[in-house]
Amino acid sequence: QVQLVESGGGLVQPGGSLRLSCAASGSIFSIDTMAWYRQAPGKQRELVAVVSREDNTNYVDSVKDRFAISRDNDKNTVYLQMNSLKPEDTAVYYCNAWIATLASRRYESNYWGQGTQVTVSS
Repeated sequence: QVQLVESGGGLVQPGGSLRLSCAASGSIFSIDTMAWYRQAPGKQRELVAVVSREDNTNYVDSVKDRFAISRDNDKNTVYLQMNSLKPEDTAVYYCNAWIATLASRRYESNYWGQGTQVTVSS
């Protein structure tokens, strides 16, 4: 069994910063790509940022130069540093990972965290 547990969300004023964390645990053989998604009320879930095992990163245009994704492979953890936050960044943020378990040794992409609320408001 594999779990992804997120932390770090909250309420912040426009222009402020937050750092999200997502730690994977359980019967993990290997983790490939890790990513952050978000879903605002009434909108579809969108990919925000992705990082490969080799630390190659990619971002949705709306967060480029404001957000930074990183990972610690020793801790099976992915981070999202969010700076210069705007009200339109308000959403539930979910982490996602491609994980090969000890049992399957095959990467699967359907591992998600429970979500953490980020609210940007004055």
